Amino acid sequence: MASDKSAFPGIERAAILLLALGEDEAATVLKHLEPREVDALSAQMTRLANVPAERVGTVLESFRERVESTSPIPADSAEYVKNVLTNLVGKQRAELMVERTLDGDSVGIEALRWMEPRVIMQIIGDEHPQVMASVLSQIDGRIAAKVLAMLPEEMGGDVLMRIAALEELPHAALAELDQIVGKRAAAGAQSTARKVGGPRTVADIINAMDRESSDKALGQLEVHDVELHRKVREMLFVFEDIGELDDRAIQAILRGVASDVLAVALRGAEPAISEKFFRNMSKRAGEIMKEDMEARGPIKLSEVEAAQSEVIAVALKLAEEGTIVLTNSSDEYV
Repeated sequence: MASDKSAFPGIERAAILLLALGEDEAATVLKHLEPREVDALSAQMTRLANVPAERVGTVLESFRERVESTSPIPADSAEYVKNVLTNLVGKQRAELMVERTLDGDSVGIEALRWMEPRVIMQIIGDEHPQVMASVLSQIDGRIAAKVLAMLPEEMGGDVLMRIAALEELPHAALAELDQIVGKRAAAGAQSTARKVGGPRTVADIINAMDRESSDKALGQLEVHDVELHRKVREMLFVFEDIGELDDRAIQAILRGVASDVLAVALRGAEPAISEKFFRNMSKRAGEIMKEDMEARGPIKLSEVEAAQSEVIAVALKLAEEGTIVLTNSSDEYV
């Protein structure tokens, strides 16, 4: 029975569980997740159809076993939450989320993660580029990328430069940013500083852009600062870089990506990358995927790029957790 529970991806098991819970309970669970996680789960739930009763039963039984084996509420709940979030969104993002919760600050900025990029643009679009940089450095890279795409090209490059230059924001500045989105900073909060921005944040934002937008953004960085462009480019990880990963990393990615998403992503991949994935699957799984790819009709380039972005997101999360080590085509070895 244990093998049956792991025979299909974790995101599919989560989608089945949410569908079985019912609308109200599923909504309650989803509101606690990050936007990209909600998007991924929603897409998976939409794709599910005619799920065998046996599979639903397996998922529910697995969930029941986990609930029954759960230990009492731990004394150090903050550490427990951080560990859970680390498994969910990676160490860096988890530490930031716990820090915000404990400090009780940045409520307004935190609320932005549930807003549409166009709404965020309306809120900060008339602000100074430095304010834009401070806000965008603290929200999900995919959302920040969409907001940046709405800015004039030159201004977008300016904002990225400012994000790269950020190191920390004092509490007073955080309070002002919260007021921008209509929230008050927690009264009496201690004066603190938080690490934000830097080349890593710029790389995360550019990684979340589509190909055309990312090329333009990199071009703007190169115009403004050649050395910063080099640093950011070295931090980027694109789908083609998967070809540089070892088999262990590929196997970890396979466990985290839904098979139908991978099938679409590989439609636009180099043969060497496709072969690397197939080599790390069971023979039967590879045959099924190849048949699925051949049976599909024409697929929009935007759909292929979206699927590849999902694969990249899984790879980046695994790298942040320390499960795999990423390399890219700009890496040099001596």
